[in-house]
Amino acid sequence: MTARVEAAVLVETGAALRIMDLKLPALGPGQVLVDVAYSGVCRSQINEVRGLKGPDPHLPHTLGHEGSGIVAEIGDGVTKVGPGDHVVLSWIKGEGAEAPSTVYQGDEGPVNSGAISTFMRRAVVSENRLTPIPPEMPLREAALLGCAVPTGGGIVRNTAKLGRGQSVAVFGVGGVGASAVAVAAMAGATPIIAVDVIEAKLRQAETLGATHTVNAASRDPLEAVLGITDGRGVDLAIEASGRPAVMETAFGAARDGGGLCVVAGNPAPGERIAIDPYDLIRGKRLLGSWGGDTVPDRDIPDYAAEFLSGRLPLTKMDTRDYPLADIDKALEDVEAGRVGRALIDMAIGSAG
Repeated sequence: MTARVEAAVLVETGAALRIMDLKLPALGPGQVLVDVAYSGVCRSQINEVRGLKGPDPHLPHTLGHEGSGIVAEIGDGVTKVGPGDHVVLSWIKGEGAEAPSTVYQGDEGPVNSGAISTFMRRAVVSENRLTPIPPEMPLREAALLGCAVPTGGGIVRNTAKLGRGQSVAVFGVGGVGASAVAVAAMAGATPIIAVDVIEAKLRQAETLGATHTVNAASRDPLEAVLGITDGRGVDLAIEASGRPAVMETAFGAARDGGGLCVVAGNPAPGERIAIDPYDLIRGKRLLGSWGGDTVPDRDIPDYAAEFLSGRLPLTKMDTRDYPLADIDKALEDVEAGRVGRALIDMAIGSAG
């Protein structure tokens, strides 16, 4: 009997995902078959589903770029992981083979897949998109280590190298922004200012270590940040909303003489921001972030250890579990800001 897997497939941009029963291909060199436990839902995936990234030449294809699971089988040449290993799945490349893309077979024809997919119960994944973690690390929280924590925490730890007593403002405290707040608190930063338009997210940010919160729906966020910092601005401003106007505000909040603004949000293609070049002359810096400069094989086990020691409060993150059948509801809730990080629990509704 041919092994098959249930997956959420993007057939047409702007339309609902389709749950399909796909035939698993044979593993090639450098590929790993993973039983996915949890998949995170990221805004960049929403942009892809909605067609905001432009024409999609790979339709139909699988989706999902962050999660956790257990290795079922390995292909030739794989040495990083073995059957039974608990792993984090991430779009951020680590050590190991860079295996080619995969093609699954559905009842209506081939379905494309990249080096990683997680909106499916079992997935063929490139070795370098997997990081082994201790078996005592809960797989639910481990899914957050595939994108949200490495990106938000990595900006604090790797990109900015934020130290004790330095100030930070986080604009947008969904999954990435909340992770930045938590890691900044571990670093001893102060003040830690969380900015959002949703009060529930601001309350969550307080539990993660924010010393101040600003509801941008009722207060001017730049004015508020400058007021908290006695007019100086912050050492680090992180933009995690994906909105150009917020990017401009975050840049304005960075202090003169070395303040850093890091943009992590995903705007729609073609959107632009405007900055005053004199701000650059005064010493403000502006950077983008590609996964928080994360080195997965170094950073992900470190985050797992900090969670297990009680220092990284992942259980306080605003998360909600959904079955794979409700993938479109999960996308909608993240898009509308009703949840910080949706997690697809593959055990819900599984026949296995």
